[in-house]
Amino acid sequence: MTDDPQGPVPLDDQICYAIYSAGMAIQRVYKPLLDSLGLTYPQYLVLNVLWREDRQTVGRIADQLALESSTLTPLLKRLEAAGLVQRARNPADERQVFVALSEKGRAMKTRTGCLGESLIAASGQSPAALGALNAEIRSLRDAIYGHIEGWEAPRGRTP
Repeated sequence: MTDDPQGPVPLDDQICYAIYSAGMAIQRVYKPLLDSLGLTYPQYLVLNVLWREDRQTVGRIADQLALESSTLTPLLKRLEAAGLVQRARNPADERQVFVALSEKGRAMKTRTGCLGESLIAASGQSPAALGALNAEIRSLRDAIYGHIEGWEAPRGRTP
């Protein structure tokens, strides 16, 4: 609690809200495109991780998306039911599950290129400006994760 009689900082003055609401806006731009592909935004994120590097463990995918494995498992089940991925236990370690793209999942990659184009059009920003903003936000994210015990920044592509 604070002794400030003014109360909390207005939402529009909080960076957490600006980032959160920008994320929501981006997802709303993507939604019609993803709906036409039969994907949710979280499913798209999982596929994106696999398009970069196929056949990964559930744990590794979860790390890259900053998710708990238990949160990721239902997403993977739905992607598997849709025929986009295949899951298989590691014969050397039954506790480990590998996820790999199916042919249908690999083919989906070419159909999602319009997402970036739609964000550029909706934002009115140049690709370079969006790239610079992305780098700044990743830097902020990584600095914050550096101060959270037990968590690491998502291990996706680095600049």
